[in-house]
Amino acid sequence: MMDIRRAKQEDISRIAEILVFTKRINFRPIFQDDKYSFGEMQVLSVAQEYIDNPGILDSIWVYDDEFVKGMIHVEDKEVKKLYVDCFFESKGIGGKLLEFAIKSFDVRYLWALEKNERALAFYERHGFHYEGVWQYEEGTTERLLKMER
Repeated sequence: MMDIRRAKQEDISRIAEILVFTKRINFRPIFQDDKYSFGEMQVLSVAQEYIDNPGILDSIWVYDDEFVKGMIHVEDKEVKKLYVDCFFESKGIGGKLLEFAIKSFDVRYLWALEKNERALAFYERHGFHYEGVWQYEEGTTERLLKMER
């Protein structure tokens, strides 16, 4: 059974929920910005961005087996976002989404936070490596590493 499909309008609230809660869990310890994590970043406002820009769903794929458990956003040869609901981490969903993107879109690179060691290890297991290119996350002193395959 194919569990990966293109995102639909009715997936927006679930995608927003996954993005907000996963970002809070993984990025709050790094950025330590509660004003952003709990004030600016809200499920409703994230969902509204997708509602207002429905064309973005054309480049988002979801892992759906009974309900949406993860999502990947691919543009050109880049993974823009890859998130799995924290309740379903370590079940192979992220790997399936990433392998789907590699096979379907010949994904070549992505950017990951240097301090997000779990993500870096995950991407390395899937053939991505840091080759020395980095940039700052916009508006912060945190480094994003370009992971390439």
